[in-house]
Amino acid sequence: MRIPPIPATLLWLTTCLVLSASPADLFADDAPLELRDGDRVVLLGGTLIEREQRYGYWETALALAWPDRNVTFRNLGWSGDTVWTESRGIFDPPAKGYERMLEHVARLKPTVILLGYGNAEAFAGPEGLDRFITQYGKLLDDLSSTGARFALLGPLPPQRLGSQHPGDGSYGEKVALYANAIRDLAQERKIPFVPLQMPETDQALTDNGLHLNALGYHATAPQIVRGLAGDAVAEQVSLPAPGTPWPVADHLSEESRQQLDDPVEALRHAIIRKNRLYFHRWRPQNITYLFGFRKHEQGQNAPEVARFEELVRDVEDEIARRRSKDTQ
Repeated sequence: MRIPPIPATLLWLTTCLVLSASPADLFADDAPLELRDGDRVVLLGGTLIEREQRYGYWETALALAWPDRNVTFRNLGWSGDTVWTESRGIFDPPAKGYERMLEHVARLKPTVILLGYGNAEAFAGPEGLDRFITQYGKLLDDLSSTGARFALLGPLPPQRLGSQHPGDGSYGEKVALYANAIRDLAQERKIPFVPLQMPETDQALTDNGLHLNALGYHATAPQIVRGLAGDAVAEQVSLPAPGTPWPVADHLSEESRQQLDDPVEALRHAIIRKNRLYFHRWRPQNITYLFGFRKHEQGQNAPEVARFEELVRDVEDEIARRRSKDTQ
């Protein structure tokens, strides 16, 4: 059934109600998703998900929420991606990218999948909402064969950075509309929903009004923990604030890493290094030459890419040690 166009006045009133209410007021009935010992978490989504691996604040916060549990994370975010996964097609049709994504997720044997979609799709406005929700439901159905537990993130509202930025236009209204639809989808399927709000501050939490920087991921990390673990756990997780909105270097020498005074920062740096290594594992440079239609040129080097798995495991051992050490 196609959703009829929504009158502008009704859309405006709905948006005002959404943006003026707190996440706790809007989504108090949503149950948290507790991470268990041995859980394998896959993060799947667009730009918001992919860029998190550069900063590591969300993953660090979740690791500290359950420090006594061995939980691993794999970030499969892809900038510009949507629920149709057009971005993942590379030189193939989007349907091929969708198929590869499902196969990749299945290989990881996830027990939890955290999905973050809606920001790119919201540009389509009310006219694209029905199509979006239909495809989101199909994506969840196609991923259900993994047996994983799901949690859905709401799209992030823009930050107001001046009259020329999306925070002052209709995009914020569209994000609120899509957030409500995702919430309803989650409630229909009895899936935890984590609403995201742009924190009120004079600091620039984004690069352009839309894409979070280091300060933005730090500021929104408590929302992720609260949505999955509940208020009591969220209040006990503390992350040192970054001194700059830009990425902290993730290529520090071993000696420099050992000199990181704050144990939580040392943990976050290890998480960033792990994410970087895994990114090279599943999205290596020259991927077309290694695995694609030009593999006849450099395909003999493809087996080397699998060696990143051992490097990732080594850093995950370090993460486990640092996570446990932080609780002592």
